[in-house]
Amino acid sequence: MNLRSVIAVLIALGLALAVVGWVRGRAGRTVAGARFFGHPFAGPGLGVLTFFAAMALGAPFVAPFDPAAQLDIVRLVNQPPSWTHVLGTDALSRDVWSRIVYGSRVSLSIGALAALLAVSAGATIGAVAGYFRRWADAVLMRLVDVGLALPRIFLLIMIAGLWGQLPVPALIALIGLTGWFGTSRLVRAEVLSLRERAFVDAARAVGAGPGRVILRHVLPNVAAPIIVSAALGVGNVLLLEAGISFLGIGVQPPRPSWGRMIADGTEWLATAPWASLWPGLAIAIVVMSFNAVGDALRDALDPRRETT
Repeated sequence: MNLRSVIAVLIALGLALAVVGWVRGRAGRTVAGARFFGHPFAGPGLGVLTFFAAMALGAPFVAPFDPAAQLDIVRLVNQPPSWTHVLGTDALSRDVWSRIVYGSRVSLSIGALAALLAVSAGATIGAVAGYFRRWADAVLMRLVDVGLALPRIFLLIMIAGLWGQLPVPALIALIGLTGWFGTSRLVRAEVLSLRERAFVDAARAVGAGPGRVILRHVLPNVAAPIIVSAALGVGNVLLLEAGISFLGIGVQPPRPSWGRMIADGTEWLATAPWASLWPGLAIAIVVMSFNAVGDALRDALDPRRETT
């Protein structure tokens, strides 16, 4: 690892600590913020996510080598960790640390965008079903029942098998559009309660149409469960992307992703376990961090705890 990479890692670490401190200082003044940081793993989880996001954004400075470069196919195959290659090299003599850094770009972007798409679709469909009820609710909720009854990984494998090699935008769309079912039920239940409130009746009385009522009055009051669902959904998408990339139908080489790196190193687990160990550890740490932040957000935004 060269000096530039060491400095970039230290900057990312310092940025993560600074962000956590700033958020703690600003949010700690509110009751919800105090509850958020009252969760024992909220601060560390937020710091870890900020650190990985900073590394992904600054990948050209953090990674000392090109992630796809075969550095020396004769002498540097499956080399153990050293100062030059801090996490070792893989079976094609590629630097594992550089591939993890660039892989964070792919894995985190897929996780964030697919979760955003799933939450957006779920919130929209759940709001429509809960507000209009009758036939719209019946049709949409039966569709949700079908979606929940089918194993998601089976749907992804079947569609990817029919399509062939999926480009990353298509993979994001596929994961996002098969992951909105649970969110839609959650939002529908909240909207069924909110639509009978006095402020919704007042909005209708002054002539607001259904679209305006949903967007301006209903959905803002369902923001808390939507935010929590999004935070928890990113971790689930990361695991799903890693699984289908491990099976060879997700992110295609030479583009690195953490799931693809685990698959590439499985043949050499006995002699070079670091090629699969480090990306697997990165997935575990990031998923646990998203779950910790999601749990803390759920505690912070739970209206039932306002009086506690």
